Amino acid sequence: MAAQVEQALTQQQHLLVQAGTGTGKSLAYLVPALLHADRTGKPVVVATATLALQAQIVTHDLPQLSQAVTPLLGREPTWALVKGRRNYLCQHKLAGGYAEEGPGDTPALFGAEAWQSEPGVSTGPAGPEPPAPAAPSALAAQVLRLRQWARATSSGDRDELVPGVSETAWEQVSVSARECLGGKCPALADCFVERARAAAAGVDVVVTNHALMAVDAMGETAILPEHQALIVDEAHECVDRVTSAVTAELTPAGVGALAKRITRLSPSSSEVDKATQAFTQALEATESGRLPHLPEPLALALTQLRDAMRRAMTQLKSAGKAGSVEAALQQARVGAQEVFETAARLLAQAPADVAWVARDDRWGSTLCVAPMSVAGLIRSGILQSRTVVFTSATMSMGGQFEPAAQALGLTGTEGQSPAWRGIDVGSPFDYPRQGILYLPAHLPPPTRQGSPVQALEELQALILAAGGRTLGLFSSMRAARSAAEQLRHRLADAGHSQIRILCQGEERLSTLVRQFREQPTSCLFGTLSLWQGVDVPGSSCQLVVIDRIPFPRPDDPLTAARTEAAAAAGGNGFAAVSLPHAALRLAQGAGRLVRRSDDRGVVAILDSRLSTAGYGAFLQRCLPPLWPTTNRQTVLDALQRLDRAACAGQ
Repeated sequence: MAAQVEQALTQQQHLLVQAGTGTGKSLAYLVPALLHADRTGKPVVVATATLALQAQIVTHDLPQLSQAVTPLLGREPTWALVKGRRNYLCQHKLAGGYAEEGPGDTPALFGAEAWQSEPGVSTGPAGPEPPAPAAPSALAAQVLRLRQWARATSSGDRDELVPGVSETAWEQVSVSARECLGGKCPALADCFVERARAAAAGVDVVVTNHALMAVDAMGETAILPEHQALIVDEAHECVDRVTSAVTAELTPAGVGALAKRITRLSPSSSEVDKATQAFTQALEATESGRLPHLPEPLALALTQLRDAMRRAMTQLKSAGKAGSVEAALQQARVGAQEVFETAARLLAQAPADVAWVARDDRWGSTLCVAPMSVAGLIRSGILQSRTVVFTSATMSMGGQFEPAAQALGLTGTEGQSPAWRGIDVGSPFDYPRQGILYLPAHLPPPTRQGSPVQALEELQALILAAGGRTLGLFSSMRAARSAAEQLRHRLADAGHSQIRILCQGEERLSTLVRQFREQPTSCLFGTLSLWQGVDVPGSSCQLVVIDRIPFPRPDDPLTAARTEAAAAAGGNGFAAVSLPHAALRLAQGAGRLVRRSDDRGVVAILDSRLSTAGYGAFLQRCLPPLWPTTNRQTVLDALQRLDRAACAGQ
C-alpha cells in the first residue's frame, strides 16, 4: 500500500485504497506522505472522520514514524493538528468582548451568576457586581469551570477539557469563523486559533477532519496551509461529512434569538421581528418531511425573512464601531447573512437541492436544505487542485470501486472525470478460520414494526452460548433499547443475572465501551456510532449480532430524492441508493469482530433476507469472508467452546 500511495502522489493520480482492518494503513500512507512533503516542500494533509483516529495519528503513529524517517530526511519530520475555530476558546469572548448590551453592562453570554461565583471579577468598568443568585445554574457552573480552565490551558482546545461541557456552555466561549473579528480583534496576540494555525505553517503533515477539509476547499477563505496532496482516511464517511458541512438549517428558536439580537443593536430593524413571526407560523403549519415544492405560505414567509435580513445587514454596518459593540455587531451581521443566504437558497428551489422539514420533541421544527449529491462539489472543490488518496476498510462494493468513485466525484461527465484507480491491498486476517457468519434463514423477515419475537429468542440463545461477550448492533435506538429491556428481564428470569446488558444512551459511550471491554460477561447494545466506532479486540467481544439489514429509512428526504433521481435517469433507485448504503453499514458492523490475528468469534445477522432475497448474495459478497453457515447448533457449539476457552485463559 505504501508503494501504491507513493506512486499516486508522484504521478498525481487519484487513488482509492481498500485496506482491511489490521493492515496498518495509517503507517502505509504516512511514510510516503512524509517523504513527499520533504521532496516537494509542501505539506500533505490527512483528513479523518473521527477524533479517535486523529489522536492515534498525532500521538502514536507520527511520533513512532519520526524515528524511522529521520535518517532518510536528514532531519526530524514535523506535523500539526488543525481544527475548526469553534474547537477553541475565544479570548475576546471569554473577556466579555461579545457582550450585546454594550460596554459597562454584565456580559449576557455568561450571566450574572457565573460572574458572581468568582470573587474579584468585575462586570465592567462602570458596573457594580450583580447580586448573587440563590443557587448557580448548571450552565453557570460549567461556564465558571471554563473560565478557570482558560487560565491553565496553553492550547484552548476543547478536546483537552475532561470531562467536557455542554454545547450550550461551550458556545458562550467560542465563535465561528464568520463571527471572528480577525485582524481587528483586540485579543489577536493571545488567540489560540492563530497559535495553532501558526504552528501548522511549514510542517510536513497536517491532520484535520473531513468537515474542515470540505470547508477549506469549498469556502471563501483558506483554513489549511496550501497543499497539493490530500489523504482521506475513513473515506467511507467522506460523502456524509461533506454533505453535513454544506447543509443549511433554519429554526424558529435560532432565527428568533437572532432577531432579538438585531433589534437590540439596531432598533430600526424592527421588521425582522415581524418576519420571524411569519416564518415561525408558516413553518409550524407545514407538514414534516420532504418538500418537493415550497408551500406558498412558507415561500412568502421566507421571502419576507430574506428581505428583512438583507436590510438588517445594511443597517448593522453603521450601528457601531467600538469595543464589545463591534464584536456583537459582527456576530449579528454574520447571523443575518447566514439566514439571508439560507432563505435565498430555499427560495431558489434548485433541482440539485433537497428541502425538508424535520421535527423533534426536544428541538422542535427545523427547515433544512442539502445538495442531493456532493460529487460535483468534491470534484470541483477538492479533486481538481490536488492529488487525493481515499482509503478505508470498506471502499469497494462486491469487489467494485465504481460506486464509491461515483459518489466521490471521480466519475461523471466524459472529459471532466479525473484519472483514478482503485486497489484492494487485502487483509492480514484469515477470516474463514477466525470467524463464522451465521445467517439464520429460519427466522421470519423483519417488518416495519420491528424484528419478530423469534429474533429476540435467537439473540438470547446466542448470548447465553457466548456467556455474554456480545456487541449488539441495531438499526435504531428504539430497537436497541427494547431488546436491552426485554433481555434483561428474560436473562434474570432464567437465572442468568450475571450477564449484564449495557445500552447506548444510558451512560457516556466511552464509559460503556470501557465497561464492555473490562467485563467479559457483559453485552453492549447500540446503534450507528457502535457500527463503526468500536474497537474491542480479544475475548470480550466474541459475538457480533446485527438485528436487520441496515437499509436507509424510506422516508429520509435525501434517500427519497436520490432514489427518484436514479429512477428518472433510467436506473434502479433501490440498487443505486439503498443497497450500497446497506452494504457499507453491514461491512462496517461485521468488521467489529476480528480486530487482531488471534480474535475468534461469530457474526450473526438476524435477517433472513440475506439468505432468501435476490440481493442477499450481493450483500454477502460485501462482508468480510467469514465462514458462512445457517446451522444454529453449529454456531451455539462454537460459541460455547470459545466461552470455555476464554474463561480458562482468565
